[in-house]
Amino acid sequence: MERMPDPLLDVLAALNVRVGHLSGVEATGHWGLRFDAHEHIKIGAVLTGSCVLGADGEPSLRLSAGDCFLLSGFHWFQVADERSTPLDDGQRVYQASRTRIVQLGEPGAEPTLLLGASVHFLDPTVASLLSGLPVLTAIRAGTAPARAIQPLLRLCLEEADRVRIGAPVMIERLAEMLFLQAVRALVEESGGTTPYGWLGALGDPQIGGSLVLMHRQPARRWTVADLGHAVGMSRATFAARFRQMVGMPPLEYLLRWRMHTAGRALLAGDRTVASVAAEWGYASEAGFSAAFKRVVGVPPGRYRANPMAAAPPPQGPPAEHLVSFADA
Repeated sequence: MERMPDPLLDVLAALNVRVGHLSGVEATGHWGLRFDAHEHIKIGAVLTGSCVLGADGEPSLRLSAGDCFLLSGFHWFQVADERSTPLDDGQRVYQASRTRIVQLGEPGAEPTLLLGASVHFLDPTVASLLSGLPVLTAIRAGTAPARAIQPLLRLCLEEADRVRIGAPVMIERLAEMLFLQAVRALVEESGGTTPYGWLGALGDPQIGGSLVLMHRQPARRWTVADLGHAVGMSRATFAARFRQMVGMPPLEYLLRWRMHTAGRALLAGDRTVASVAAEWGYASEAGFSAAFKRVVGVPPGRYRANPMAAAPPPQGPPAEHLVSFADA
């Protein structure tokens, strides 16, 4: 298996994630739940039985024991035993339950057991780079990510249900691993043919190559012509293809990544805004602050005091796709 591209490693390292909700469904007979649009990413797995999962108008998928799934944010979704089963309000059902695992139907028959975890990004500016995730991804049993996701979900639920030393830290680390496994499925199991957004661009030899260059040398004064030449493309062709795949011009992407990296430097220690500005080649603190605010949404000083004050990522991915990976 090939090593993941440098930009993906950079972004995953910069994401500060946490698990918001750990929940599940244990159901028999006819059952169905519908959930309103949500901001977080949902990662789940079918441990026993089977179900039908659909999201925001996309064709529904049949999931069986061992299958896992990834739901991007800002979309409603529904899950049921069959496509024709009437749906109850999922939020209402969970609010009425006193346990993390909601019991539906009559006991006796072998139930369908579905576990899920919601993943939130504490740094919305970095999370915006992943706004091109497909609405719904099925990660089929037998693939390496599916084999890793199932036990991680079980561990998350166990940590949340038991009072143990270091449980919150453990859950945060498990959440990072859950998301990493899901992203691995998107980038690696698809064979570099993903058609959506920034993740899809990583699989393109030329556009992905330009992303690697920008991440390896973010402080360099790149021009569009320089980047195009480095990957064997004319300036115009490179600029058009980059914008089509990534969703923004090359130098806009470079500016965003510079400011994300500068933000991490501001949070990492007691460095002054002026010293960070100088590191990134800005002759004045005012010029750096203006660029930082344009990208992040708040001035550097305010961001350092409260990273969550940054502007949230766009609501809804620019490309809506459903992906299903077959058994390995």
